[in-house]
Amino acid sequence: MALLVLVVWVGVRLVFDGWSGWPGILVGGFVYAGFMTWYLMRRRRRDARAVGTDAARVPELERRIAKNGELPEDPAERAAMVRLIRRREEKLRRNRWWAFPLLGLVFFGIPMLWFAAGNVPAGMWGLVFGAMLLGWMVWFNRRFVRRMTRMRQRIEGVGGGAATGSVAGAAARPGGVSVGGPGGGPGGGAEGFAHRAR
Repeated sequence: MALLVLVVWVGVRLVFDGWSGWPGILVGGFVYAGFMTWYLMRRRRRDARAVGTDAARVPELERRIAKNGELPEDPAERAAMVRLIRRREEKLRRNRWWAFPLLGLVFFGIPMLWFAAGNVPAGMWGLVFGAMLLGWMVWFNRRFVRRMTRMRQRIEGVGGGAATGSVAGAAARPGGVSVGGPGGGPGGGAEGFAHRAR
């Protein structure tokens, strides 16, 4: 991610500002790449604490979710994946109302400023780039939401019956400790784990 931010930042700035300012552009790219690295590592540690897994496992779980890949064999890790999906879904629901309008304002507002300043080529490039990037982000967000839903449904349906109950019980606590109902069976309404639709 840091490399991607560095390449995109430097590339866009060179297109708009030319090669004459490349030292400052490169320094700015490293600053933003460093900030993004710190932010993502911080988010990874918070996610790991919230879902009850190691920070090093979070990227692997996210890759499996994004690709709708193989389910973890360990029930506790499946439960952690469900909690991670629930956490992502909640954040998307909470931030959706302001995130995309703000991005639209940034992507299309800055080109308007360039047009107002008389820099028509930069304004046109900004509009095209902004429209493409915003469209990609909307498409990627919808695809990721669909894949999260499918992965969660796959985990909830693994093995059926007792297997589903054991995963639900492990999902009840970050440490993977089951919450038992009467007679030691799995309890209903585990934290971060919805009841299966009937």
